[in-house]
Amino acid sequence: MIKVAIVVGSTRPGRKADKVAGWVHDIAKKRGDATYDVVDIQDFHLPLLDEPAPPSTGKYTQPHTQKWAATVAGYDAYVFVTPEYNHGTSGALKNALDFVYGEWNNKAAGFVGYGSAGGVRAVEQLRLVAAELQLATVRAQVQLFLSTDFEHYTVFKPDPAKEKQVNTLLDQVVSWGTALRTVRVKP
Repeated sequence: MIKVAIVVGSTRPGRKADKVAGWVHDIAKKRGDATYDVVDIQDFHLPLLDEPAPPSTGKYTQPHTQKWAATVAGYDAYVFVTPEYNHGTSGALKNALDFVYGEWNNKAAGFVGYGSAGGVRAVEQLRLVAAELQLATVRAQVQLFLSTDFEHYTVFKPDPAKEKQVNTLLDQVVSWGTALRTVRVKP
């Protein structure tokens, strides 16, 4: 079975990404097709990119980068949970993506976005970044709206119908993640 990281894409105080990621994880745990873990970028205390060499060289000098690189390398696919801030993803998630390069290559990615417009603009931005990192993004995505999936715009209470969207997303992430593993793992 492949390993899928559900990445909490915000470090902001009062964030909602951790609760959304927990919900995705609860749905994923009911499946038997992969191993799913929540990976919280907040736990890595990544400063603004502070490596002297470009990430594409793989020459990481900082302990926090080495720890992040080892974590990213340990997964076959990712589900990024992203807020939408000012028509884009969070700076913290963009920074975390930028820290490493080869560890992302030839893997699958899916997206769960949330915000006033369902996080769609953040996801659009992330698809462009993922392409440069050689992450294959799946078509399905989950859109969560502050007005309907968060009571009083704050307490996460997703529409029960969204669970089907999560499963469709996970179906594609697992399928693509499994296929791409053959590109990375030589017999």
